[in-house]
Amino acid sequence: MKELKDGWEAIKAEKGPELGLLQTRFDYLKNPRNKKEVKVLVIEGLDAVNVITLTKDKKIVLVKQLRFGTRDISIEPPGGLMEVNETQLEAAKRELREETGYTGSEWEYLTTKASQPVFMDNYIHTFILKDAQLTHPKELDEAEDIKIIELTIQEVKSMLIKGEFIHPHAHSSISHFMIKEGYLR
Repeated sequence: MKELKDGWEAIKAEKGPELGLLQTRFDYLKNPRNKKEVKVLVIEGLDAVNVITLTKDKKIVLVKQLRFGTRDISIEPPGGLMEVNETQLEAAKRELREETGYTGSEWEYLTTKASQPVFMDNYIHTFILKDAQLTHPKELDEAEDIKIIELTIQEVKSMLIKGEFIHPHAHSSISHFMIKEGYLR
């Protein structure tokens, strides 16, 4: 058995069903409180990236797209899944270029957060691009229909305060950016 944090012990793991881009597994753990074995579902996935994208005139570039799970339109920073053997920054640059056509050279790492720590094992890595400019056409996947919007920092702040970002990764990364840069106090 392998001891995890706070006294939890990993007894064994079994592969579960494959779900396209995701894989599942069942972990059998010993609860330190009652010494009972519990079976938990873990969804394994690739890490993801998103980019807080600022143009030279301080507009924030966001994408507007249908999210299939909720069947709702989401406004969020551009981003997506990392590819195998791709660095976080390489993935951020690729996803930004593919989804928006924007590129730039002033990149800064912002934060890494667990994607959904209750039952997923992956993380989302957020970067800031401070000198974005439109240099390429979009390169969208078959299932993507992305509209690009540019908003002022004040407009994005207002959306954040009103709770208009439905995607938790969008809310988290934009909040972190706004706090770090001093726009939320």
